[in-house]
Amino acid sequence: MDDQNPLWPSSAAVHDFATWEPVLRLLRDSGVEKKTTAPSLRVAGRIGRTGWSLRLRRRLPPPGRAAQAEDMRDETEAVRRVQRALAAVGVDDVSFTAAIAPDGTTTLRLLGPSPAVKPGMGTPHPGVLILVEGAVPEPWRRLPDPTPGAAPAPSADPALLERTLRERLPDAIGATEAEIAAAEARLGVALPEELKALYRVTRSRWEDLDDDDHEAARRACVAVGCELFALDDLYIADASSRHCGWEFAAMEAVVTAPDAAVQGLVGSPGWIVFGDNGGGDRLAVDLTPGPRGHTGQVVIIGHEENIGADLVADSLTDLVMNRRSRRGGGSGADRPPAVAHVNIRSLPSVEAAAHPGLEVLSIGVWDAEPLSLAPVTDLPRLRTLAAYPGTLADPLEIAALTTLEFLALGPEEWRVLLDAKAVPRTLSAAAIKVHGDQDPLPVVAIANDLLALWNRPPILQTTLKGTLGPAPSAARVE
Repeated sequence: MDDQNPLWPSSAAVHDFATWEPVLRLLRDSGVEKKTTAPSLRVAGRIGRTGWSLRLRRRLPPPGRAAQAEDMRDETEAVRRVQRALAAVGVDDVSFTAAIAPDGTTTLRLLGPSPAVKPGMGTPHPGVLILVEGAVPEPWRRLPDPTPGAAPAPSADPALLERTLRERLPDAIGATEAEIAAAEARLGVALPEELKALYRVTRSRWEDLDDDDHEAARRACVAVGCELFALDDLYIADASSRHCGWEFAAMEAVVTAPDAAVQGLVGSPGWIVFGDNGGGDRLAVDLTPGPRGHTGQVVIIGHEENIGADLVADSLTDLVMNRRSRRGGGSGADRPPAVAHVNIRSLPSVEAAAHPGLEVLSIGVWDAEPLSLAPVTDLPRLRTLAAYPGTLADPLEIAALTTLEFLALGPEEWRVLLDAKAVPRTLSAAAIKVHGDQDPLPVVAIANDLLALWNRPPILQTTLKGTLGPAPSAARVE
């Protein structure tokens, strides 16, 4: 592993042991990771410009009082010292590990960053490794299926919609035809007639209201049935608008049942977002409906879900007239799931998960004999495998899975594949699943071995040495 990081000038404060000394002293003196049989104490953590993760034993506030900022002043000041140093060199996040001898002599190793590695979540270990630059999981590459028979709902009535809104909003300022045309040019799609009719009544610009008239804004929300975006703020909710980390996105699957009104997509070039429900969920006009849907139906895109949308109204006219759809989106309950979970609470075996449509196999906590992957080796669509450490009988069976694009395994399983030169070369991303208090250095070594197979930038290591002085006697008590 490299001992110099070309991303940081050697004179930068982040390379000064004194910058890290307060954080290391807090970790050492808290005694959280003290091991009486070890010749030195190992501490680790992660600090970013907007947050941090440190294994500290924090003092509880007095009974009857909530925790306050003052209770964490030492920690906050120590971390901010590092954050300022990171900001000075334009680094967002860095993990570290340190060995601290009883006399305070310390070897600190800074790990990263690498443009090919996402930060771990609340851990000093590497996050997802992006093996193919710019790659996104399969659900984020999916485009809508064609629905040639789709048509607007019988309830769609642009004239009624416009007349109703003019009665409800007599003082609203509407968009001109030129402004509507400009919005269409910006979006690259023709607006449906109902949406044009809506914005001819009100272009929904805040500056059109007199003296920030909040009551007028409230009336507009009631009139339309949502918090209406300004015409200038319309956007297309395609897949790129719905950010999700690889480790979560790879576990999703696009499924649209034959009786679905809405396609089960991450996003669509035909989802034109025009409003919000007040809780962060977006309302969109859907120009790419499911097999049982209508062109121009209104869907809601939940901000807590990674995939899919729900039908709200068969038309924008129905939304304005407060006629919500009673149609379901289609269950697809007669088909085996594309995502399967094998663990002590869900499916009892890999055999139970196997079927030709399986895309994602997650093997979780398991208290029986390790599992064989033989039942899924010939499945044509299996693209994701995530296995809890120690659950696989033979990690080398993974070599027979020729369609994988994402693989998450424990360090020991990855080492078996690496040593046998059996890492699937179809992968676009990978993750090392670490549980418990494991030394980050061996995990970083595995990550770098994987990155090297794809000629991706490694996680570089910078070593700093210094002394913290003897630990207080209280910190030496187990």
